[in-house]
Amino acid sequence: MTAPTTGDDDALRQAVRLVLAALPQDRQPTPQEIDSSIDAVHRLQQTLGHPVDRQALAREIQARVAVWQDDAVGLTNAADHREWLAEAKVERGWEFWDRYRRYLEDVRIMAPQVVRRLDQSTDRILRQLEDPQRDGRWRRTGLVVGQVQSGKTGNYIGLAAKAADAGYKLIVILAGIHNSLRSQTQLRVDEGLLGFDTQYQQRYDQDTNSARIGVGAMPGVKRLKIASLTNSAENGDFRRQVAANLNLPIGDYPVVLVIKKHRSILEYLRRWMIEVEGEATAGTTEKIVHDVPLLVIDDEADHASVDTSRDDDTDPSTINRSIRHLLNSFDRAAYVGYTATPFANIYIDHDADHDVFGTDLFPDSFIESLPAPSNYLGPERVFGLRADDPDETSIEQLPIFRPVDDHDTWMPQRHRKDWTPPEQLPTSLEEAIDSFILTCAARRARGQVREHNSMLIHVTRFQAVQNLVRDQVDEYVGLLHDRLRDTKGDQADRALTRLRELWQRDFTPTTAAFPADEAPPVPWDRVAAELRPALAKIDVRAINGTSRDALEYYEHRRTGVSVIAVGGDKLSRGLTLEGLSISYYLRSSAAYDTLLQMGRWFGYRPGYEDLCRLYTSPDLLDAYVEITAADNELRRDFEEMAALGETPERFGLRVRASSAGLAVTAPNKMRRGIKVRLSYSGELPETTIFDLRPATLDHNLTNLDNFVRLLDKNHGGRTDGGSIVWENVTPQDIIEGFLDGYLPDRGSYRVRPAFIAQYIRLCAARQELSRWTVRLVGTPQGKPATVGSRDVRLVTRTESRDITDDRYTIRRVLSPADESRDLSDEQRDRALAGTRKVRRLKAEQTSRPFKEPDVPTGQPLRRVRTVDQPLLLIYPLMHPEHIIRTGHTEDCDRCADATPVVGFAISFPFSEHASETEYVVNEIWAQQEIDDFDDGDDE
Repeated sequence: MTAPTTGDDDALRQAVRLVLAALPQDRQPTPQEIDSSIDAVHRLQQTLGHPVDRQALAREIQARVAVWQDDAVGLTNAADHREWLAEAKVERGWEFWDRYRRYLEDVRIMAPQVVRRLDQSTDRILRQLEDPQRDGRWRRTGLVVGQVQSGKTGNYIGLAAKAADAGYKLIVILAGIHNSLRSQTQLRVDEGLLGFDTQYQQRYDQDTNSARIGVGAMPGVKRLKIASLTNSAENGDFRRQVAANLNLPIGDYPVVLVIKKHRSILEYLRRWMIEVEGEATAGTTEKIVHDVPLLVIDDEADHASVDTSRDDDTDPSTINRSIRHLLNSFDRAAYVGYTATPFANIYIDHDADHDVFGTDLFPDSFIESLPAPSNYLGPERVFGLRADDPDETSIEQLPIFRPVDDHDTWMPQRHRKDWTPPEQLPTSLEEAIDSFILTCAARRARGQVREHNSMLIHVTRFQAVQNLVRDQVDEYVGLLHDRLRDTKGDQADRALTRLRELWQRDFTPTTAAFPADEAPPVPWDRVAAELRPALAKIDVRAINGTSRDALEYYEHRRTGVSVIAVGGDKLSRGLTLEGLSISYYLRSSAAYDTLLQMGRWFGYRPGYEDLCRLYTSPDLLDAYVEITAADNELRRDFEEMAALGETPERFGLRVRASSAGLAVTAPNKMRRGIKVRLSYSGELPETTIFDLRPATLDHNLTNLDNFVRLLDKNHGGRTDGGSIVWENVTPQDIIEGFLDGYLPDRGSYRVRPAFIAQYIRLCAARQELSRWTVRLVGTPQGKPATVGSRDVRLVTRTESRDITDDRYTIRRVLSPADESRDLSDEQRDRALAGTRKVRRLKAEQTSRPFKEPDVPTGQPLRRVRTVDQPLLLIYPLMHPEHIIRTGHTEDCDRCADATPVVGFAISFPFSEHASETEYVVNEIWAQQEIDDFDDGDDE
């Protein structure tokens, strides 16, 4: 089978549109309906002389209709808010939204279920804003949380379209801090909302038909009244002179701006609006804009917008102050932040206020969480995730990670801006580049000839070093291109042999691990036939703060571009790499949100998921595993609170005082960079990363031996199945006998025994956490071992995430049923009823079938604990050497004497005093910061 030609590709896209249009729009179509529509369109295309391959058509349709997406869930504060949308849906026209919806369905060919969810989620968000026609002064502040590269831009364009329909007259979109992201966002707004290219037209009534794009270029669409004060050129940000020359009738119809988060630009905009529309306010010298409802949409709201000053009441930081001042200059204003990493936003002080700039940007009105569609390639699928309870399904890690351990001499983790990498690229980077070439060729062989292809190389934050790397990579690609062009030379044979071996060793078995209908296998001869045209199309570009290189996806949308993008921070915030398949990533950070945002490899990879690769270090993989678990925990916590009807303020208070708050964001975003207040109230800290160095293993086992002897001496103890249980243990014994002596792995950010011990001391002083139960967990099938004076059988965790010579990472140490074994029957019944209630509410919100749990878990369980009823679970784990050598738990000669690994989990009740422990973050985490070579030349 040969690759489709351009004409075949157009015919296939047309056929897909026709089939989707024929399917039911208000529900999931049946298999019979899908087959019937495919057959009808297949016959029609043949009759019209545009035949398509039925199998390819069926595969495209299945990929779209099989996509499902849960509904959004949220927290709401209805104080001083009036419900308005239901009535407005009937009375007002919704032409901007209808046009955008049609564009997504007919032009972008998005899955119908995803478009329906977009309609529902944007309605939920708009409903929680105020009616723009409401009189008087009001302000609403909210936050929308999505996933990295999951479609947040499409969502806020939909929100902007509905806001324009509802009557918001000024819509300001804050698009990052770089021109490239602002320009890219403006182009998306041009396509989805305005309908014209703002480089050539800036208001609806300018007669420039050639400038129509996106929603404006669809046949039969109405030209809607709208204008923009910015354009999609690299330098198209807001300028007062341009705004004055356009002479727009502000307030007559919607005006849209896409601007950078820059103090001067924000202030220029505010002053211009005050000059044009401002009116003096009685009793003050300040002018206010009346009767022009303002909507500010803040993309990447956790970046630059958050106040990082020490005193938020008197001197907010620059950009935060400018955004607040803009909002405070309008009598009717709404602010909606969008982010995938909401940690910094949650830390905002919700009480902060200023006489001139107004209240801070804490989302006190609402927080919405947007689930990603099922075809989203997100952290859980890339890094895997084990479900926290037996009633949920674990997510297995995709086989796309490739370890990098040969980069230290080429690109040391700590280097300065004048570093010159050796000329010879690391073998791992050469292989990554070869993989990108193979991926481009394979996608062509699959018919994706005109699609964009991108590779990310992110190894340094210094622009000068990025440019050197760009030159080295460009030389490697150019040399390979020259060798393959000589079809009969020995060098061409050697290059083809190397690529063939990589294809057969890596790509063939990886593709076989994916469903055949999603990743059809491609034989080597078809890949080889596409290598030269694929390679000839590749450009190598540096994308950084001073580079003039650009990713011209839109200009080449009909032919597709193939680019290797070498960059740093500029590629880490919002900028989309279209068709990203291969990532070579070595940059580290101590903050969760920074690492997640750098993960440009998340997103949608239709028809080529199996070709994607992530080349990174094992240490970074460990960090991402922990980040994925932390992020998932935060979202589960959010869903539980949403199901119980909590408010944004309650969620903000809980996370700000939560153990999950440690090192999730930059120190200056966490209580102004000096101190962090943490609490383990209602928490379940558990160890998942272990130091395998013999000295650490021996130390922790000796510490446990001594603790068990202490417990036996002071508290007796009893056998419960394969476990040993001690009751009424004192806080002092827990701290001095176990926590003070336990050595955690250096990469375990979230489980710090010293922090836990200090929290226990604080609670104990208030007569809480006074009677501990300790369970030394054993299993009937495990390897026998002696711990202190007790004989137990070691616990096995076969679902390890990563095993190296000095580190062992697992998904969970806790067995969920263990957490409730110490409860009374009455407590267990209440905990199970609470667990079922939360699950039922979540099932209703997400439209998923309700599966009744039979084990209590999560917050409902820990809420039934009395304040003096904490539980310490200690897991003596079989050394992973057994898993490596034998694949299971049998003894082996080489690992018979391997020291067990000691892990633990603590189930804390909720504190009645909301006890918090204060930590000086800068001192604690200073040694773990990676990017400490700040010479002022970063991006």
